[in-house]
Amino acid sequence: MPFTHLDEDGRVKMVDISEKKATLRRAEAGGEVLCSPETVCMISEQKIKKGDVFAAARIAGIMAAKKTPELIPLCHGIPVNSVEIRISADQEHGIINVTASVVTEAKTGIEMEALTAVAGACLCIYDMCKAVDKGMIIGNIRLLHKSGGRSGEYNRGE
Repeated sequence: MPFTHLDEDGRVKMVDISEKKATLRRAEAGGEVLCSPETVCMISEQKIKKGDVFAAARIAGIMAAKKTPELIPLCHGIPVNSVEIRISADQEHGIINVTASVVTEAKTGIEMEALTAVAGACLCIYDMCKAVDKGMIIGNIRLLHKSGGRSGEYNRGE
């Protein structure tokens, strides 16, 4: 299957979605911040000096989803109807799980907005906690689910 972002001469182009119909589209992405159990404890006890880490990360994730076309080349600007960021922490294993669910009614998918939301939220967590844990690792950012559009439904099956 040819790449849709290349023209017949191999030059980068933005995909033309003019002929597509707007449909309801949803995407969910997930990611993790690996840190020390002590860092998770400090976050849960509101002992991080920069403030409420999870509240700030939720806002950062929402903002990131809305800014996706400014960050990702060739990504269409589409209406973002809804963004929900969920964050949970496993103190014993030092894992902070971030999930973003994003909804639109548009001519193209919203997967990139969901992935960017997760990345933004994880980066915010890192930024707010780096003074106490410089060894944190952001990773495992992946698409969990998408629905709508020509390609139909995808479920990662985790």
